[in-house]
Amino acid sequence: MFSNPIVNRRTALATLGWAGVAWLGMRLTPSGRGHSKSDTKTDTKTDTLDPLLPKFKQESRDRLLRLLNEPGFSGQIPAVQVSDLLAREQKSIDAVMLGLLPLARTYSRPPISGYKVGAVVRGVSGSLYLGANIEIRGQSLGSAVHAEQAALSNAYMHSDHGVSAIAVTAAPCGHCRQFMKELSQGDIEILIEGSPAGNLSTLLPMAFGPKDLGFPDGAFPVKEVNLLPLTGVSDELAVAAWDAARKSYAPYTKAYSGVALGTQAGRVYKGAYIENVAFNPSLSPLQTALAALIVAGENYSAITRAAVVEMEGSAISQRSVTEAALRAIAPAVRLQMVTTKVKS
Repeated sequence: MFSNPIVNRRTALATLGWAGVAWLGMRLTPSGRGHSKSDTKTDTKTDTLDPLLPKFKQESRDRLLRLLNEPGFSGQIPAVQVSDLLAREQKSIDAVMLGLLPLARTYSRPPISGYKVGAVVRGVSGSLYLGANIEIRGQSLGSAVHAEQAALSNAYMHSDHGVSAIAVTAAPCGHCRQFMKELSQGDIEILIEGSPAGNLSTLLPMAFGPKDLGFPDGAFPVKEVNLLPLTGVSDELAVAAWDAARKSYAPYTKAYSGVALGTQAGRVYKGAYIENVAFNPSLSPLQTALAALIVAGENYSAITRAAVVEMEGSAISQRSVTEAALRAIAPAVRLQMVTTKVKS
């Protein structure tokens, strides 16, 4: 049980005392450059993680930096590298996850609050997934992605078999606890620096979950939806959005949908819709895709194309919220909309 489950995030961050606090206004990209929260300005070049992860050995920092610099880095530390890290550091997996939080927090994009949060999720596979909070200037707060959501959606998009633990810079808010409930298989361990390890059931007693609406299973393991192939559409981005829609989790509305974002570097980031039994904590496909883009080291300014695939005649549509967000972060990008159906 947590010693103080009602903990203020700002107070917790102020008292953590991690080294490298100056780095928190930056994030690493595969080019090794730090970016300010303006999303486009390059501030500082760095080739070391020493100030950020002082509790790790030099070899561990070097290996992590090489992973970050890989062209296809997607915010995942694969299980085999996690095993190597544990053996090298001679630390518990919980300690390693907590130690990686300063790195996760560098991906934060909070232009409204100015408040940075990082999270690290442990998948059942043994892989670790990074995430950070995202806000979109000029848009409603409903467009924000919480760090816990970003890290959990990262594990989801990598088709991990489930999640067993999450480390976060302070106690998760109620919104995130509800989101975690949807993605839990039993109970999730919650790790917070300076507090004893706890679990989700402690933070969310008398929880409302999928079973309350007649669905025995949550989002994990990821199940692909049997969608009709796109007719007369061969565009790579639309096909990627269709593939993301096949991974979407929408048991309550059946409004399966996916987003694909193309960037100047030629990369494509996919986002699946992840629904929640309480509705509001649902993560739109664009939010999932943006979390993937940012943790991979790219900025909004890199987006050149965007496509949405959703169900024809569905109860809800992702079009308006996606167009509104794109106008704020990539105004020159026109959204490609494609509809499909579930195979009968």
